[in-house]
Amino acid sequence: MASLEAYSETICDMLRRHATHADIAQHLTDIGAGRGCSVMSVRRFCNVHNLKRVVSDAQLETAVSSAIEETGPTFGRKFMTGYLATKGIVAAENRVGGVLRGMARPYHEMRCKGLRNLNPVPYYAAYMGHKLHLDQNEKLAMFGVTHVIAIDGYSSKVVAHATMPVKNNLIIYEDVYRSAVVNYGMWDQVRVDHGKEFYLTLFIQEILASHRHCQDKPPYYQTTSTKNHKVERMWPEVNSRVNYPLKEALIHLTDQELLDMDCNISRYCVSNLTRQLSELGMRRLIDTWNAHRIPGKGIPNQLARDGCLKKVPEGLLPHAPEAADLYAEELGNHLTRVSSFGADPFRSEEKLNVERLFGQTYPDIQYLYNCVVNRDFKPFQDALIHLVNLTKSHI
Repeated sequence: MASLEAYSETICDMLRRHATHADIAQHLTDIGAGRGCSVMSVRRFCNVHNLKRVVSDAQLETAVSSAIEETGPTFGRKFMTGYLATKGIVAAENRVGGVLRGMARPYHEMRCKGLRNLNPVPYYAAYMGHKLHLDQNEKLAMFGVTHVIAIDGYSSKVVAHATMPVKNNLIIYEDVYRSAVVNYGMWDQVRVDHGKEFYLTLFIQEILASHRHCQDKPPYYQTTSTKNHKVERMWPEVNSRVNYPLKEALIHLTDQELLDMDCNISRYCVSNLTRQLSELGMRRLIDTWNAHRIPGKGIPNQLARDGCLKKVPEGLLPHAPEAADLYAEELGNHLTRVSSFGADPFRSEEKLNVERLFGQTYPDIQYLYNCVVNRDFKPFQDALIHLVNLTKSHI
């Protein structure tokens, strides 16, 4: 024990970098620490001095996200805590449980209902245009970014998507539902969860119900998230490849108190820049998904190449403002027209000037995103701080 006292700073530093006791023991051996640096000795030294590995919330979310992809839905907080420990990531069960509940809610609900590895009832969609699944992802909602996608149940093709500051009925209808129907045709049934953000979409889907190919089922179906699994299965791909790298970079800034998310100007800037990078990532991911081969099924782009069986004239689909007016007339309810994250501090000419100056310093948004997904957060973080400071200096 005494021989390890001389290396206490080294041990503490390695623990901060999440090294295991075995890693520390091997390192001490490599640098010639001599006897008394076995794994058991290191563990005893850490226990005596109450030294533990510290895992931040962002690191834990990243670790659990990766682990879920490797273990599937059956690992609850106890098993997941043990599984993370085998990877050198030590966190309390209640923290791991909280991340599991927030990150993979459908899996959590299935475990609560007694999920077992039983033979499931197969999902069935008979043809392109049979079922359209819509869902939202709010993993970056705290930073002013929300994704909504639409997936065809038969081909598994993502037929439309939108990224917005805050989920909004009009944007979802215009950029997701209307875009999908105009480009591919009329779906027999739209499936969503019980969120209010889909009200306008469902309203128009019901109005156009008579234009469907098959009319023997309701034009839409609202379910729990666990039963909208066709689209839910896409979110782990989005989270691991787009959301979590950006979220980790942003949480690091807030943890270091370099970013004040209580400031409306900061919120506005964070939402705008993060949304641009998220949109780039979503386009890359969705294009890749639609072009990749699904074992036993085929390539989504090829399966969906002929579109839905029933096409409808674009004129039957009002644009979002007209659809919202019709919704208000028919139901007497008014939908939020514009949803914002933070307050827009600009007049038009000031905004253009800031965009020009920012573009001179950071002309390539793709470079910032490429760095983030490769865990080089600094270029994005520096660009974000520069944007906040530039905005504040021009208002």
